Amino acid sequence: MAITRDNIMTLEAYSKYRKENKADIMAVRRWRSVALGEHMTMQFESELTIRYQIQEILRVEKQFEEQGILDELEAYAPLVPDGSNWKATMLIEYTDVEARKIALTRLIGIEDKTYIEVDGFKPVYAISDEDLERETDTKTSAVHFCRFEFNEAAKKAIKYGAKVILGCDHPNYTIRTEIPLHQLESLREDFS
Repeated sequence: MAITRDNIMTLEAYSKYRKENKADIMAVRRWRSVALGEHMTMQFESELTIRYQIQEILRVEKQFEEQGILDELEAYAPLVPDGSNWKATMLIEYTDVEARKIALTRLIGIEDKTYIEVDGFKPVYAISDEDLERETDTKTSAVHFCRFEFNEAAKKAIKYGAKVILGCDHPNYTIRTEIPLHQLESLREDFS
């Protein structure tokens, strides 16, 4: 389902919705988050998580002007999976500020070295930061937006229970983890 201006709530309506639904939405966000080692999380997005993100930005900025709403839609709506892919926000997380600065200089290019491997298929590497460049010659960003595009055979394999690995083969952050079944169940819905 696409996010359009028609399904963005007014600030007043969202305030009521938020009070009643925030805990459930946070549970969905946790359900769709996969830790890749100690310092990376892939937050797989959905129509619900992105719509929530847009509504939160509008709430925090007290944005009710039509152009401001349209600007947020333009920025975030492309992050909703469209049936052939998974889209995710990559978070590089270090609690210590100095350690984070050092890591971000050592992890340049990490967004292009992150992949999903469906059992029996070659790894699908992330197509990253299509909206704007997020790194410089001296450091990467702590946040990247990634799209993993699957062919029909891989999508079918995922739907029918193939093992799926999330991995990274950056020389300074090499790791693989199997995406747990309960999380895969939610991600499979992105193909419908």
